[in-house]
Amino acid sequence: MNQLFRIHTFDENIYGQDDRFAMKLRDYLATDRTKLSNQNTFLAYIRTALTLFVAGVSFIQFFDSLPIEIVGWTFLPVGVATFAVGSLRYHRLRKALSGIKPPIDIQSTPGSGKSNI
Repeated sequence: MNQLFRIHTFDENIYGQDDRFAMKLRDYLATDRTKLSNQNTFLAYIRTALTLFVAGVSFIQFFDSLPIEIVGWTFLPVGVATFAVGSLRYHRLRKALSGIKPPIDIQSTPGSGKSNI
């Protein structure tokens, strides 16, 4: 009865095994979610960069006012810089996450052709 209400620490799982350094399936799934959110963030950087660049070209092309043209010329390098920063951050995180692989194939069981998920 006392064993049922025992509070478990982060250093052990519910079976009493010490696995501080072992990655569990939830850790690999968290890694997959991080990869997907990294891709989503990169797409947001691309959208923002493209919007800034197109706005800059539009301001330069369609307005004859000097202050608006200056804003347009400012938007062009800011859009390019936004794309460069987003690309750099995406590739750094992708490289950091590429070394994390599950120890077993969790996609399918051998010989069955069916997915475990």
